[in-house]
Amino acid sequence: MALDITGVKLADRPIAQVREEVIDQLIMNYSHGVISEQAFERRLDIATNSDDHQLLAEQVADLTLLPDAKYRAMWAQSFNSAAKPQAKAERTATSDTADGDRLVSVLSSDERSGPWRVPAQLTIINALSSIELDFSDAVFDQPQVTLYTRNWLGSIDIKVPEHVAVLSDINNIVSSSSNSVSTDKAGTHKTHFIRIEGYSVLGSVSISVKRSLTERFTDFANSVRTALGLK
Repeated sequence: MALDITGVKLADRPIAQVREEVIDQLIMNYSHGVISEQAFERRLDIATNSDDHQLLAEQVADLTLLPDAKYRAMWAQSFNSAAKPQAKAERTATSDTADGDRLVSVLSSDERSGPWRVPAQLTIINALSSIELDFSDAVFDQPQVTLYTRNWLGSIDIKVPEHVAVLSDINNIVSSSSNSVSTDKAGTHKTHFIRIEGYSVLGSVSISVKRSLTERFTDFANSVRTALGLK
């Protein structure tokens, strides 16, 4: 079995640790052409969604190629970069608990993206407008944020990275709202929490992950293949 089963028995090991090792081995073997794209995607889907130690181990039972130093360096460069804005936020955080901001949009189109600073409280007033908030590279000054929505005949589209959990408590009046971001996804360490409160009248509010964890793993695996000269 490719997964290291020496020491503490598999069933007693933290599931997140086992999953991480399995995903590393899957990416390593796929990127080196050991398994096909179809097999990689099938096994990766199981690895990112299962909490069964034995099922996780089975995904790499026939794989012997282990991550090396070059792989680790590429992984750190690709995935650890997402934590940089958070580190900056920790250094610049203050004790101001009344930190707040307001976004007002009337008959307009507004977007916040890139490394924008996220206040502790953000009030969104939207009338006949389109608002997009992209938290992918946002700088959080605190781990918990509250958004207050006042939406009339408008649309609010919220995109978050994998490490952000979202709880939506919106009252809809002839409106629609969707939240596809779970508060705790298997294999994902949530570092920040966004709570959304308020109401929407004849409008729409959509909350989703900017890019799923599986998509990021697949993109990373393909980047390793490219670096190795494999198509």
